[in-house]
Amino acid sequence: MAELMNITGPAAPAALVTFPQDRTCPYRPPTGYEPLRDGRALSRATLFDGREVWMVTGHSTARALLADPRLSSDRRQPGFPAPTARFAAVKDRRLALLDFDGPEHHQQRQMMVPSFTRKRATEMRPGIQRVVDGLLDAVIEQGPPVELVSAFALPMSSMVICGLLGVPYSDHDFFEAQSRRVLRGPSAADAQGANDRLEAYLGDLIDRKAAQREPGDGVLDALVHHQLRDGTLTRPEVLSLAVILLVSGHESTANMISLGTYTLLQHPERLAELRADPALLPDAVEELMRMLSIADGLLRVALEDIEVDRTVIRAGEGVLFTTSVINRDASVYDDPDALDWHRPARHHVAFGFGIHQCLGQNLARAELEIALGTLFTRLPALRLAAPAQEIPFKPGDTIQGMLELPVTW
Repeated sequence: MAELMNITGPAAPAALVTFPQDRTCPYRPPTGYEPLRDGRALSRATLFDGREVWMVTGHSTARALLADPRLSSDRRQPGFPAPTARFAAVKDRRLALLDFDGPEHHQQRQMMVPSFTRKRATEMRPGIQRVVDGLLDAVIEQGPPVELVSAFALPMSSMVICGLLGVPYSDHDFFEAQSRRVLRGPSAADAQGANDRLEAYLGDLIDRKAAQREPGDGVLDALVHHQLRDGTLTRPEVLSLAVILLVSGHESTANMISLGTYTLLQHPERLAELRADPALLPDAVEELMRMLSIADGLLRVALEDIEVDRTVIRAGEGVLFTTSVINRDASVYDDPDALDWHRPARHHVAFGFGIHQCLGQNLARAELEIALGTLFTRLPALRLAAPAQEIPFKPGDTIQGMLELPVTW
């Protein structure tokens, strides 16, 4: 049985915070989490329904627990935390990869790994560059001001994931709208309805691919013509994989591009440093992922009692990982609120850690390096077209990012 080793720090206090909270600055943790940044490994948090769960805030503790098989990602397990009413409404519907443990998760992940290796991401770079160049051609031709989320960040990430999966980009208006409702619909019923429509769309696409004699070259084509046909996966399992890959594949990257651009424009000295030395770009992307921590709330439940530095997480208790605080642990990162291209930031947990670490991280890194590097090269005078404090960003109960990003040059 796995044990936690070398976890140090003060014992967890009894003080509570609420989760989730909105950020007051889009690239900083909510101010309500500030008391948690005192070196503690664990605290307690209250969710929307009054339920209390453990909140992990220490970096070493987070990495140890995220790799511990005594914590489950299966949302159907008793005690699994539901941070919002929207999440609670679909708690019994497991998502491929994210909500599976053990052999089931391993089987699903191994099927997908060849499409998301570092080598595959490198092979995709020329195609990503063509997408970025084409979109920026249109932006420049349109002229300022431009709303960069809709004109660049979202279509860029959608085009790339559609090409990889074999989903027609011509349908992007539909699946982008449904994805927005799934992630941040005004009600649980609205989110559920959007999920149903997205599943119906992808189910029809899967059936059409299954009827083709020769498969296309997309990831979904391979799943349909190999794993589905030989019985390794069922149709509902292929459908679940399709939903999670499509939604996460375009939403997360679009959010990082928009919020990364906003953050760079708010840090002109760091932007100037990056322009002067483009070789810093890979390290800059890692540092931006650490600082922005857009997926701020990884969820688990304890299957057994787990002792963490004289504190016991009991079996059946919910655990959430606040990546925005974990990635600013002062015992790991000097001056953690500063943007620093020269720090070793790659051991952040923005992509999670352990067996559920983000499958698409290599592709995301490639997309961010190309998108941000090309954007600021081709538009060297890029700046915000509205006061920074007036530009809307997403609430704390969803993946963080900019709702709009008006820019000029």
